[in-house]
Formats: sequence, structure tokens, C-alpha cells
Amino acid sequence: MGPTLSPFSAYLIIRGMETLEIRIKKQCENTEKIASFLEKHPKISKVYYPGLKSHPQFKLASKQMAGYGSVISFEVKGGYKMGENLVNNVKLIDLAVSLGAVESLIEHPASMTHSKMTS
Repeated sequence: MGPTLSPFSAYLIIRGMETLEIRIKKQCENTEKIASFLEKHPKISKVYYPGLKSHPQFKLASKQMAGYGSVISFEVKGGYKMGENLVNNVKLIDLAVSLGAVESLIEHPASMTHSKMTS
């Protein structure tokens, strides 16, 4: 009922810590490759990832970070409908809203988490 972990949960965290560094490094490597691919893709208009030299805060991120993380945001040419079309047709990545999952996920904020917001 409180902030105390069960012994089994603590064990799982300790066990996962052994491989955390290599998993984070691999996530960052893969994300950089995907961001670079998306930046060159003809159907993508903008990629937001601090590990790209084209990112406005790339120099700052390079000073502050050992890796650039594993979250990418991007804009699809064609706007809302094309973004919705993309997420509804992806085969290898699940369509879901979460920043705490271990799976690779894709989300379309305009039709999901931010659908009630005006532009």
C-alpha cells in the first residue's frame, strides 16, 4: 500500500540492473539509426531527436548527455490523415500510449493523447 517494494520486486530490479547499461546503449544506438533514417525519408517532414546534428539543441545535448535517449518524434508529410494512416498500418511496432513500456511503441498524439487540444 505504500512506497516499499516487495522482496520479489526488489530482486527483479537488482537482477535487471546488471544489464541496464548495455540495454540503454543499444536502445540509443538503434534510436540514432532510426532517427537518421527518418530524417532522410521523403514522406517525413521533420524529426525531433537531440542526437541529430540538425536538431537546434544538438550541441547542448552533446555537452550534457552521454547518449541521446530512445524517444523520437516526427512529422509526416500530409498532416493529420497521413499520420493516422501511418500508425494504423505499422506492422512491427504496437500502437499504444506509454512511455514506461519495454516494447517499441508508436503513437499519433493528434488523434490520441492530445485529441482534445486545439492548434
